[in-house]
Amino acid sequence: MAIVNSQLKTTALDILDPIGGAGVPAGKSYAITNIMVCNTGDTNGASFDMHLIPQGDALANKVTRVIKGLELPTGETFTFDSERIVLEAGDKLVFVAEPDLGAFLTDLAATVSYLEV
Repeated sequence: MAIVNSQLKTTALDILDPIGGAGVPAGKSYAITNIMVCNTGDTNGASFDMHLIPQGDALANKVTRVIKGLELPTGETFTFDSERIVLEAGDKLVFVAEPDLGAFLTDLAATVSYLEV
């Protein structure tokens, strides 16, 4: 099992490949077991969208968004753990959050737990 952590941004962030944005690496499949998003801020609420994007597709709010504008008060954590999601090579798990604290960063931290299958 592996985990990945990232500070969410106001721009699209592929949490499984935050530098390259290519999603799940070639030749790999990941089973997502848990997703947690925490508002680490002291005073501000924040919200996020989550997208599951198949290889070769672009982020499209009407098609790939599975969570829209989920508001998290300060100090609250959202857990997505009742469903298992299997991602193949090139598939992406993308977050977009707000408000901007500067440099496109937000108070939201995401942790994703996954197994290579």
